[in-house]
Amino acid sequence: MLAEKEAYVVAGLDEFVSAEKTTEQDVPRAAQPGLFESKLIARMKAGEMSAFDELVEEYQPLVYALSFRILGDAEDARDAAQETFLKIYRHFARFRGEASLKTWICRIAINQARSSERWWRRRFRNATSSLDAPLGLSREEDRTLAETLESDAVSPEAEALVRERSRRIELGLGEMKKDFRIAVILRDIEGLSYEEIAYVTEVSVGTVKSRIARGREMLREIVQSGERESVQL
Repeated sequence: MLAEKEAYVVAGLDEFVSAEKTTEQDVPRAAQPGLFESKLIARMKAGEMSAFDELVEEYQPLVYALSFRILGDAEDARDAAQETFLKIYRHFARFRGEASLKTWICRIAINQARSSERWWRRRFRNATSSLDAPLGLSREEDRTLAETLESDAVSPEAEALVRERSRRIELGLGEMKKDFRIAVILRDIEGLSYEEIAYVTEVSVGTVKSRIARGREMLREIVQSGERESVQL
């Protein structure tokens, strides 16, 4: 019976997990996340297969985006996302509500992507980093990556500057050590709190804050350096 259910799950994931379906509007329901999650968790605990279908449809964009930003390859990211949801299905009984469902899923997704990357590295494949997945906006009191990208530019020259700044940020993220990159992405793109990021990455809140601060500074230096070079040219 379990094998039949898992076959159904895998078949469904093949349909859901697709890079082309990932858009900025496909983030989990922000209006009533607590209510949505609590109902979904109850249905998952009750063994409703339709609930798992909804979970995949709801969190697939998030899982794929995280996987893609770590692995840098669309096909690898789809495979990692599929494995992530299969693990969620198999181990959902272990979910104890110590963190939100979204945070718990982020933790599984990042660990799976890291495992996938190590698997490829052992086989002498060079992993590259890219950030073609859409960037989101977070609203924080301190200056965030998203705020670096914000602009009220209306002239072609100003828009070109924003595009160049975005490109340099993407390159900068790709050059950063993975721990810093993950922290910045989770904070400034996915909007997780320091405590949630600590849970996902399994480090202290202090370490999270340090990684985010250092990561943001690295990005600012890259962006500002690029802008100075453009002016000199």
